[in-house]
This record gives sequence, structure tokens and C-alpha cells, in this order.
Amino acid sequence: MSEFEISSDLKYTLDKQFDELPKEVIFCKNCVVSNQRPRTVFNKEGICSACQWAFEKDHKIDWKEREKELVDLLDRFRSTDGSFDCVVPGSGGKDSAYVAHQLRTRYNMNPLCVTWAPFDWTDIGWLNLRNFVGEGFTNIIGQPGGQLHRKLTRLAFELKGDAWEPFTYGQKAWAFHIAEKFNVKLIFYGENGELEYGGSEKYKNLPKEGPEEWEKEYFKGASVDDLFDHGIKKGILTKEDFKNPTYNLYKAPNPELVIKKGIEMHWYSYYESWTPQENFYYAARYTAFKNNPQGRSEGTYTKHVSLDDKADGFHWLLSYMKFGMCRCSRDVQTDIRRHHITRDEGVILVNRYDAEFPQRHFKWFLDYCNISEEFFWEVMDLYREKSNVWKKINGEWKMLYPVV
Repeated sequence: MSEFEISSDLKYTLDKQFDELPKEVIFCKNCVVSNQRPRTVFNKEGICSACQWAFEKDHKIDWKEREKELVDLLDRFRSTDGSFDCVVPGSGGKDSAYVAHQLRTRYNMNPLCVTWAPFDWTDIGWLNLRNFVGEGFTNIIGQPGGQLHRKLTRLAFELKGDAWEPFTYGQKAWAFHIAEKFNVKLIFYGENGELEYGGSEKYKNLPKEGPEEWEKEYFKGASVDDLFDHGIKKGILTKEDFKNPTYNLYKAPNPELVIKKGIEMHWYSYYESWTPQENFYYAARYTAFKNNPQGRSEGTYTKHVSLDDKADGFHWLLSYMKFGMCRCSRDVQTDIRRHHITRDEGVILVNRYDAEFPQRHFKWFLDYCNISEEFFWEVMDLYREKSNVWKKINGEWKMLYPVV
């Protein structure tokens, strides 16, 4: 047993999303999402909120008017001396590449791009970031201290059911830290994921949010500090870790400072109808974005998603354990909403690929988290037991609600 496992009791989770999930499992009649996707709601016709939004995008939103709002916004922030005037966080993947390139070439902005480093780059992920920078974009990489980051990853794996979460912390906060340090007042993320993929509709008709929403919508109802506190109780973190300056990078700058400096975070998807497949074609053409040379990503049928990080497959695997939906489900949902495939085709794809184990980087994941394979499966069982979609029958786990 590794040193990180010693104090683990596997009796509780900090993921508060389970408390809000309905016990009766139903699937959207248009796509393949179920009501186990946190914060997703269904109308009386049985259509999920993300599909309803996709319909509104096609039929109700005046995108020409939204572009006028974008132009007015950029006119307020555009520099006159060629200095950086917006921060664009991303990995060099298709979506962030699309946003940065559009802002620079179409709207004459000067983006400063930032990357919160993955746990460990894949070869294709690193190549795509280099290609992106090679197209003329300045990019700052934030690489958090490795020992602290690994401890947080191990804790998040057990206590949040998502080893990915320390990446999410930086993905949200790093852009704000850079904007504050470089005195840039505008941050541009890609899509409002809650709205596009089925979640909170609080910002349905608003272009931006603030850090005050992060804990509930992105951190599963428990803050960075909560994870630290429980890490100390488990003996994985020490009080000395609190003094590590890296700790502050996982959290946004003080809200009062953000307000004082006038920093605003906007979603590009508010101003332009968001279509990931089109972003892929665009990035391939203009920023030398490349597909996965190994073929489709594990757990799905696509070749241009989940490319950057060796930990990505385990983020989706835990989603499968908790909610019954993996990476393929997400890709199918998006492609159905954008009319690329039918629901019947999507059901076939989900049943074929969603349960695929991310074997390619499994040994790396165990080594990175400093855990045994036995402990790995104990955590899987913990979250299957808490879910509404799994049941152990005759000693074997059975998925109770496959999509049909």
C-alpha cells in the first residue's frame, strides 16, 4: 500500500451533487443525456435543458445582434498601442484556438493566451500547443508544484470522485491571476458549459459570470479550502502545504481586487452559436491542430477530443461510475443537438464505447496518484454505491439504466 493510502477510510465524499439527483432515472427524448447529469432539467415533453437551448440557438437568438454586442465590448477593451488586451485560457485544443484566432484576425484584438498545464501532456496535446504558439500566439503556461498537485489529485480522486478537479481549479483561476498581473481587464473563455451541455441556466441570457459561482457549478459544492482541510485530516496534506505559494494559484484573486481592477470574464459562446465540430475544422485549418494519431480517444468515437491530458479518460470514467455517462455520451449529445447524427445512431455509439476502460494511461495514473490498483477499484465501488444507476448483483456490478 502506498504512502497516500494509509489514512483513507473511504466512508464519505465531498461531492454534494448526489443530494440533488432524482432517484427515478429518465433519458432525454431528443438526445441521450439522463436526469443524472447534475443540474440538468427536463420540460414536460421530456426534452433536456441543453436540447432546449440548442433549439433556441437555431430559432430564437438574433446572432447578428449578439455580434454587435461583441463588437461594442471589444471596442471598449481593445488596446491602441498593440499591448495585450484580452486573456484567452486554453490548451491549444480546437476550442481555445478558435476563440483566440477569431479575436486576433476578425476583431483585431491582441490576446495573451494562458494554459494551466495538464497533469501530464500526451504527445499530441503537446504538439497541438506548440503548433498553436507557432502560429504567432503568445502563451504562458502555469505548472503548479508537482508534489502538492499530486497530493490534491489523489485527494480529489477519492473525496470528489474526480482526480481531474485540481486541473479545474487552475483552469478557472489561472486566467484571472494572469489578467491581474498583466493589468488586462478582459478574459474570454469558450463556451458556457453549463448551458451548452445541460446544467444551470442562471446565465442563459448573460455573457459572463464571476468566481462566486465556481464552488457549486464546477467544484461539486466543496471549495479548494474544503479539500485542503480534509486532506490534513487524512494525513495526506500538512499545514506546511498551506504555506506553499502554489496553493493560492488554485483560487481566484480576491473578489474585491477583481472588481477594483475591472476584470471581466466573458463566454465567446454568448456572442456566437457554439459548434465544437466547426471549431475543429477551423483550428485544423488555421492553427495546425492535429487529430489523435492513435485514432479515436478511448471511451468515445471521436478523434479530436480528450487529446491533451493523460488523466482525461479517468475524469470521464468517474462520471460513468457516478452518473452512468462517459465521454461518448457527451460527444453523442453534442452531435445530436447540432444535427450531425440521429438519436438512434447515438444510442448505438454510447452502448458501444461509453463503458470502454481507459487502459492506455492506467499505469501512469496509478503512479501519478501514488495508489494501488486495488485502491483504484475501491474508489470506483464507492461511487457506484452512491449512484442511482449501478447495482451489485451476484457479486458483479450491473448498469441498471443503459440508454435505449
